[in-house]
Amino acid sequence: MFRLHPFRTLKRALPRGLFGRSLIIIVTPVVILQGIVTYIFFERHYDVMLARMGRGAAADVVFLTNLEEKYPPGPERQVLLGMAARDLGYRVSIQPGQHLDRPFRHANPNLKDAMTAMFEWQLGQARPFTSRNRGSFVDISVQVKDGVLQLTIPRQRLVASNVDVFILWMVGSSLVLLGVAILFLRNQVRPIERLAVAAESFGKGRAVPDFKPYGASEVRRAAQAFITMRERIERYVTQRTEMLAGVSHDLKTPLTRFKLELAMMDDSADVRALRQDISEMEHMLDEYLDFARGEGGEDAQSTDLAGVVSEAAAAAARAKGAGEGRLKVATESGIVLSVRRHALKRCATNLIDNALKHGRHVDVALKRNGQHVEILVDDDGPGIPESRREEAFRPFHRLDEGRNLQSGGSGLGLAIARDIARAHGGEITLGQSEMGGLRAAIRLPV
Repeated sequence: MFRLHPFRTLKRALPRGLFGRSLIIIVTPVVILQGIVTYIFFERHYDVMLARMGRGAAADVVFLTNLEEKYPPGPERQVLLGMAARDLGYRVSIQPGQHLDRPFRHANPNLKDAMTAMFEWQLGQARPFTSRNRGSFVDISVQVKDGVLQLTIPRQRLVASNVDVFILWMVGSSLVLLGVAILFLRNQVRPIERLAVAAESFGKGRAVPDFKPYGASEVRRAAQAFITMRERIERYVTQRTEMLAGVSHDLKTPLTRFKLELAMMDDSADVRALRQDISEMEHMLDEYLDFARGEGGEDAQSTDLAGVVSEAAAAAARAKGAGEGRLKVATESGIVLSVRRHALKRCATNLIDNALKHGRHVDVALKRNGQHVEILVDDDGPGIPESRREEAFRPFHRLDEGRNLQSGGSGLGLAIARDIARAHGGEITLGQSEMGGLRAAIRLPV
């Protein structure tokens, strides 16, 4: 049964980036606070304010009504009504002998409730009256004993006119706060983004010479730790390469003497066997050094991978003496990556060499797959069982049965290839080929 987890759904809906999440942390409390303030203002303060304004206008209307009913028609009442209207800012007129028609309609409920209560309190009885809006004024008609009292009240006496200003100030302040938050957050997140890009580039084997720590103190410490780590790794690789270069020299010197001594000896079966042993020792020594040297200090450069794959295929074909028809190469043009050209060529050559060693036909393909570039090497050989494919990458290891990827070698071909691929931030995987044999795939990030 499918269950809906609200927190997981909310988590998937939230931004994944630090900038978006930080912005939500800042904006959410502001929005909630302004929502609470708006609710309190409109539901409490605004309603109370409107009620007070309605009661004030109702009191004025009741006063004019009492004034009209307590004084008989004549000049004195007209003077008093005129003075009251002038002081209150109303327009007052009397329609003698008129009666209000039912039903009594009201455009302002707040004013209606206030006037009803005020009439009952002052006059002790319900008094018919109507109200209607007319632009920036409100017309009020009240039934009096002599006819209908007509009042025209400015609308601003009944409705607060600064509500729009209040909302504008709230929205404006929110936008200003949001702009400041975006500006400062962007400046704080940018050093973290640069650190992530530098770490990713270093993981792909690319140089990051212009990276410098800046930003908050915590980000500076993380960046400095990354620089220290990078320097230690580069120093370690350099020291190892220099040491192995000396080892190579020391070991190849006696081998060279052996070769010279054998060259001066008469040709025989024993001499030929010794020459073969020395040749295998040199080959094994080169593979050991290649494996230990790894990237070999080569700098990464923008390289057309189609050329690298074609050169690797040609080198493997020459080494194995593969005739026409055994090896097919299909590459996409325009695929350029920053890689260590010679190291990647050695990686592809090792895979193609293994495929030619165990298959009659080999297909090599270069293609782009989303955010990755793939170099596929397929053969029609015996393949490797799925349970033993990872075992084939172990250094100095030979598979005892079935396909032996390192037969006749030192057991380092795939280990060297994987080491080079991982130094570029990629990976090598083994799978089932459509040709029936093994598929070796180099996958590099773009």
